[in-house]
Amino acid sequence: MENYSFYGRLKSEFPSQVIVDVSEICNLACIHCPHTDFKKSEHYDGRLLDPALNQRMVDEVATFGKGLTQYIRYTSNGEPMTHPKIYDMLTYAKEKSGVTVALTTNGKLFRKETIDRLLKTGVDVIDISIDASSEAVYQQIRVGGKLAPLIENLRYLIQQKNTLGLSTKIVTSYVEQPKNTHETQDFEKFWKAEGADFVVVRRLHSAAGCNPDVAAKMSASLSGTKRKPCVYPWERIVLGPSGSLAFCPADWTHGSLFIDYRQTTIKETWQGEFYNKLREAHLKNDFKNHKFCGQCPDWSVVRWPSEGRAYASMIEDFQREGMEIVK
Repeated sequence: MENYSFYGRLKSEFPSQVIVDVSEICNLACIHCPHTDFKKSEHYDGRLLDPALNQRMVDEVATFGKGLTQYIRYTSNGEPMTHPKIYDMLTYAKEKSGVTVALTTNGKLFRKETIDRLLKTGVDVIDISIDASSEAVYQQIRVGGKLAPLIENLRYLIQQKNTLGLSTKIVTSYVEQPKNTHETQDFEKFWKAEGADFVVVRRLHSAAGCNPDVAAKMSASLSGTKRKPCVYPWERIVLGPSGSLAFCPADWTHGSLFIDYRQTTIKETWQGEFYNKLREAHLKNDFKNHKFCGQCPDWSVVRWPSEGRAYASMIEDFQREGMEIVK
């Protein structure tokens, strides 16, 4: 039975996921990612999130999100480790929020010293985006990167985590796409053998319509299919590098930015008129006032809790295994 409402991990009082995009800067040019075009657009300014806003967000999660927020995740449109204060921000989030803290990174800046420093933050989950099993495919997809040194650095990361007896979970992830589908099984087998706590294989999406070729193919395949609501308005909120709040983590055109965090709170925003009207638009499939959502086909590849496993399911598994949330 369809259930497009607040249930399970989806909470009406406060978002179950707070996504933090700390940097517009990225040091790779992945072919499935719109960052290359974003960098040339009027929307890009090389912004870095003010650490004071990160602190404000963490304090608000600590006050209103306990028992409601499943995790804070540092990820999205830039590479988080390009922010010079990322270690301080992760440390504050881990020490003060009272919830799981996750980092998604491409790992290009990993060295022994940066890995040691990252582990000292106490971050609960380190998710490394790789997308290939061979050097040749890696360089085709993750343009500007090299796989061999990344593998060696991840071996050191896993070794140090185990040597120190840390509860940190190491995740390797993979966006399945035409250039790498023949390597998917090898990727999973390799990283499970290397000691990764979990291997994520993601479905390719259109980045909220910003990848036009993928969007066109998805839209064509969905012709005649009844549209369902996207789970994001019931699940997450995004704090971006400019200090704006947004409702979509895949937004590269600022179509989902709607208010400055300095002028509101996450709690007020989540329970307020804008989000309620956005949810209503999704339920009624009426996007005349929400054109950004109306043009996006990615609703078809995101999952509600009752529809199967999602990234949040992996976090739930880690938590059930006894992952230490507050040290």
